[in-house]
Amino acid sequence: MDANEFRRHGHALIDWLADHMEGLNTRPVMAPTRPGEVKAMLPAAAPEAGEPFEAVIADLDRVVTPHLTWWQHPRFFGFFPANALAAGVLGDLVSTGLGVLGLSWQASPALTEVEEVVVDWLRQALGLSDGWFGAIQDTASTSTLLALIAAREAASGHAMQAGGLQQGGPALVVYGGEGAHSSVAKAALLAGFGRDNLRLIPLGADYAMDPAALARAIAEDRAAGRIPCAVVATCGATGTTACDDVAAIAAIAREAGAWLHVDAAMAGSAMILPEMRHLWAGVERADSLVVNAHKWLGVPFDCSLFYVRDEQLLLRVLSTSPSYLRSAADGQVRNLRDTGIALGRRFRALKLWFVLREQGLEALRARLRRDLANAAQLADWARATPHWRVVAPVPLQTVCLRHEPPGLDGPALEEHNRQLAEKVNATGKAYVTGAEVAGQWLVRVSVGALATELDDVRAGWEVLRAEANR
Repeated sequence: MDANEFRRHGHALIDWLADHMEGLNTRPVMAPTRPGEVKAMLPAAAPEAGEPFEAVIADLDRVVTPHLTWWQHPRFFGFFPANALAAGVLGDLVSTGLGVLGLSWQASPALTEVEEVVVDWLRQALGLSDGWFGAIQDTASTSTLLALIAAREAASGHAMQAGGLQQGGPALVVYGGEGAHSSVAKAALLAGFGRDNLRLIPLGADYAMDPAALARAIAEDRAAGRIPCAVVATCGATGTTACDDVAAIAAIAREAGAWLHVDAAMAGSAMILPEMRHLWAGVERADSLVVNAHKWLGVPFDCSLFYVRDEQLLLRVLSTSPSYLRSAADGQVRNLRDTGIALGRRFRALKLWFVLREQGLEALRARLRRDLANAAQLADWARATPHWRVVAPVPLQTVCLRHEPPGLDGPALEEHNRQLAEKVNATGKAYVTGAEVAGQWLVRVSVGALATELDDVRAGWEVLRAEANR
């Protein structure tokens, strides 16, 4: 493909994407695809000879789009917002098209310095002090792993430089709430703590971690000769979007000498709204923090902002300096390879830069406030409707609902609510997520797709009611 062909096909694909964005509301939100159906449409081996690129584009409509769940659909209420603002899509296109890698500052100076600037822009927009240093990772899962590795090294006197955790010594313990994301447990295992040294702390009535239970668990471990190493506080729990009491947890972690990581992957976006920052009051006492710009904020996946208070500790844990990456500029610049696991890094900052410039903070704030208001309205409708219950508080844009019709209880009631999400999704008219929280099955309605307006929320609510009453 030469430059002229690239230009022609590129224009065709941009037109195709624009048409796709405009026509989303006419599609079923979830495709009725059967397992193996897509694979059956594809040849068993790669073609020996190249094909006309028009055929590749045509197969997007034949093979791909009929078999997708549409996360950008205005009636997608599943999981969490994973928005892809058009400006960010173009930023991703430019990043891929430039094809540069950030192995070092010298390898692509603009890649490093644009990232430094836009990560700091977002720090300011979130209301964080200038005591935070940040870099872009792929996901919150990776960011949490990095936080626990840094905590492990801080607590062990940098044991990785000697025998690691195999050199003996007291066990290091990690704490998180029962409502924490599954990536917290996964990170603890991958960082070498072991399942026996992971404590999942019970939740309170508000579905947030119980600080008193955390304090008791830490006291028990210290009495047994174990070392409290890290606490992961959640701001915006996966199931309910509950927010842990960061200030109280920070005080407990500090007294125990434990690292505090705040997982604000989805809810962190809301902190561009000054009126929402009470949800993470005390965050300035944390050691690390993650906010996913690729969720509610609207930057296309993947763009996870990982901030730490002690930049030098992170660099000591993660730095690598082979001779072929050294340059005369090293003493004057940051090499962002030393902030993550991967040596190479994509120019992810471009899509964040494009979004912040094209939208402006005012437009981003307006959209988030719209979603908060629409979620609150849905909760009001449910509270006013017989046999429906709003199970958890609604601090953000996710509403947890249960349908409790007369005559159903016990396992039958749980099965009714478990199947409700599946029935709604099978209609293609809306998409929601079923979840089990505190032993109860419920339906999570996550409001926040770019195109979702109040009429879409109302339409989703009508589908829920209709399927619940069948």
